[in-house]
Parts: sequence; structure tokens; C-alpha cells
Amino acid sequence: MKPVIFGIAGLALSSDERAFFADAEPAGYILFKRNIADRTQVRALTDSLRELAGRDDLPILIDQEGGRVARMGPPEWPAFPAGPAFDALYRTAPMSAIQAMRANGQALGLMLAEVGITVDCAPIVDVAQPDTTEAITCRAYGAEPMQVAALGRAMLEGLAAGGVVGVVKHMPGHGRARVDSHHLLPTVTADAAALEVDLEPFRTLSHAAMGMTSHIVFEAWDREHPATLSSTVIADIIRGAIGFDGLLMTDDIDMKALSGTAGEKAAGAIAAGCDLVLDCWARMDEMVEIAGRLGAIGDAARARLDRAMASVGAPTGDFDALIARRDALLALA
Repeated sequence: MKPVIFGIAGLALSSDERAFFADAEPAGYILFKRNIADRTQVRALTDSLRELAGRDDLPILIDQEGGRVARMGPPEWPAFPAGPAFDALYRTAPMSAIQAMRANGQALGLMLAEVGITVDCAPIVDVAQPDTTEAITCRAYGAEPMQVAALGRAMLEGLAAGGVVGVVKHMPGHGRARVDSHHLLPTVTADAAALEVDLEPFRTLSHAAMGMTSHIVFEAWDREHPATLSSTVIADIIRGAIGFDGLLMTDDIDMKALSGTAGEKAAGAIAAGCDLVLDCWARMDEMVEIAGRLGAIGDAARARLDRAMASVGAPTGDFDALIARRDALLALA
């Protein structure tokens, strides 16, 4: 098994993809809007991926936060609110916001589990700052670490009840980035003492089964490398100061914050201490390069992957009732 999660080009596997994936044996897959049509099609796709891999516990991921970041949506599935809706409620009724987020996460989990998706790249627990890039503020759970952690915990618990494992992101924090790492490399100049604010929600949720890195340079810790490629940040901050011992994957390796070829970036992330590389765009030449540069998944990474997937339980709850409860609580804001 290769320590990489690959994207898929279309609504079903092509013959080339099928042959390549059978040989490369990626750890898992991630779905995007280009892979989504309706319930029957998505379920057929996820079933085909598991059949090809020969693993019932194959992780199949999606970015389904709500709001702007949603790969499944109307008319086939309902729209879900983004983080700021829960932030607004928390400021007036914290317990109601936590209950709303838990119901929201459980409904999300049920929606994903129905079509064979087992991992949601949520919650986002970056602490917003006054100058945070809009790419984060439109999704963030707030600017106060305890609030962000509480809502993040509720999302993780809700997803788990719905039969899906969550991914806390973006370690060790994206809230001080002033530019969007999809397009540019952010550099954070805050000192280590100030960065304790950013670490707090991740430390609170350090028990999470999965986490995702940020493509950001933190000058206080490593002036030369973004977190994804920094052995110092991964060992000393994510594994050390935060205390996270779950499965650590990169953010999309193709994002423009990182430089180099796909294979160079993938190999650099694994060498720095990431467990898995996330490569989203299904470009065959890049996937071939990545697979050629990566060896087999390490023992520690495989153990973390197995532990994370073993946490996926049977989905429980009534979807419509959960949506109704969430909406009634959000109306209190």
C-alpha cells in the first residue's frame, strides 16, 4: 500500500485508472463534485473502489463542511450551513450551538455513509483573526479558541454517530494566514507565545483519529519550510506540543503554496513525518510520479490508519429529525 490518497477523474473509474490503482494500491481516495451525480451513482463508485482494493475499511474521503465547501448538494442533497452560522449562535447560546453542531455533524455523517463515504475532511478548527484570509473566515467556527474547540468536538461526535470519521484541520493552524494557500504560500510571523492561541483547539482535540496539515510557514518554528514539509513542525509542534497521535495527512499537495513537482512534494511530506499525502486532481502523470517516488506505507502510519478506520461505526439517527433540530436551534441566533 502506498501512503497516498488519490482523486478520481469522473463519475466512474476509467480502465486506465483501474489498472493504475490496482498496481499502486493507494491508501484511499477522495471525491469531488466531478465524481458526484446522485445517490445511486456515488454508491456504485464507492463500491467499485472497495471491490478494487479488496478492503471493506478503505477510506473514501470528501470535503463536506457546509456552505461553500460542499461537494454534495441540491437538488440531490440538502445544503448545509457553514461554520459562521454556529459561531453566531454560540455567542448568545453556547450549549444550543454545540447541540446544533452535533446534530449537523450527525446528519452529515448519515448523508455520507449512505453512499459509502467514510471520512469527512471536517471540522475546521482554525482560530480566526481580524486579518485572516476570507478563504478561512467564510468557514471558521469563531475567533475564541475554547468556542472553536467546543464546536469542533461536537462536529467530530456528530460525524461519528452518523458513521463517519472526521479530520481536524489545518494543523497547526490556518487562522493567521492572510493569503489563500490554494494560490500563495502564507508566512506567519507571530511568535511562539502568540501561537499558543492557534494550538489550543488542536490540543483539545488531540484525541481525534485524523488530522490535516497546513501549507504555511511559521517563522517561530521553521523559517524555511511550510508545516506540511517541516519535520520540526510535525515532530515538535503537531506530535509534540499538540500531542496529536492520529493519522496525519497533508492538505492537497497540488496547492500553489508548495513548490516542486507532485512527486517531490509528496516525497518531502512523507520524509517530514506526514503519514499520508493527499493528491486531489486525478492527473494521471502526476499520480504516476507520486506512486513512483513513494515507498510502502510505514508501520506507524499503517497502524494509525487502521486505528482511524476501526473507529467508524454503524450510522445511527433520523436524518430529517436531525436537520429539523439543527435548524430550530440555529433560529435562536
